[in-house]
Amino acid sequence: MIRPQRDTEDEAAESRPVRSNTASKLTSERVILLLLSALLAAALIVIYRLSETKPSSTVQPTCPPPPTVGSYEPCPKCEAGWEHHGGKCYNFTTNKSSWEESRCFCQSQGGDLVKIDSRDEQTFLERRLRDVMEKAEDRFWIGLTDTKEEGRWLWVDGSLLDERLKFWSYKEPDNWKEKDPDGQDCVRMGEKVGAHDLKCWFDHSCKVPHRSICEKPEKKGQRSYVCV
Repeated sequence: MIRPQRDTEDEAAESRPVRSNTASKLTSERVILLLLSALLAAALIVIYRLSETKPSSTVQPTCPPPPTVGSYEPCPKCEAGWEHHGGKCYNFTTNKSSWEESRCFCQSQGGDLVKIDSRDEQTFLERRLRDVMEKAEDRFWIGLTDTKEEGRWLWVDGSLLDERLKFWSYKEPDNWKEKDPDGQDCVRMGEKVGAHDLKCWFDHSCKVPHRSICEKPEKKGQRSYVCV
């Protein structure tokens, strides 16, 4: 039996809405999925940027605080066995030797026999010798001599004795020649009980063994933990 034409058209009409609803449903799902993907991507971007700007929580090693000024100690100005005074270092030798030998020893230590440049320095030396002299006659060579020309007193650095800084003992120098025909061309100093107005210099034979006073400049340096 052949169906009427109308029935066929009616069936086609009934089936069209179903396909349309299915396509619309799929399109909506895709839109939602795209939106969710976009939101997820945006969220990931925000999280990444926040992680870049967020300060690191890693514990950094702590350094010791800088020392206060009071914790610094000055480097020693003089070596062991040397005494510091007025920018110079002094060594009062225990061995006795001639003036020339005494000078050689001082030079081997990086200095020379002492040159007295001021009344203050003479005061310091005269006071210290009272402590280190064992006997009244136990005197010390200093770096003053008239070996090159009698009566023209020169320090070991070649400078002429300053007339304002002479500390000769009473009636000295006298160039006494009874024990040494060459005379007394070198200077020693020291008075066990102290000397009036610091005058404790004596000219004496350069060959006689005496103790001596070596001198050299203090070591230069800044306050620091390690001295160089």
